[in-house]
Amino acid sequence: MKKNKKITKDMTFAEIMELNREAGKKLAERGLFCGGCPMAAFETLENGARAHGVDADKLVKELNGGK
Repeated sequence: MKKNKKITKDMTFAEIMELNREAGKKLAERGLFCGGCPMAAFETLENGARAHGVDADKLVKELNGGK
């Protein structure tokens, strides 16, 4: 992850992938294959998580190294 910057639920999937390429694996494990989607530059983590029935707050915590 770049310079301790935290992932937030208002970031787009493209921003998240730029910040932390490893996040793609964790997203895919939840059915969120958004890193390679054409909408990645526009869709936020919160919106994508909601569309796939994933708790955005829990996902953000996990992506930032929490449990």
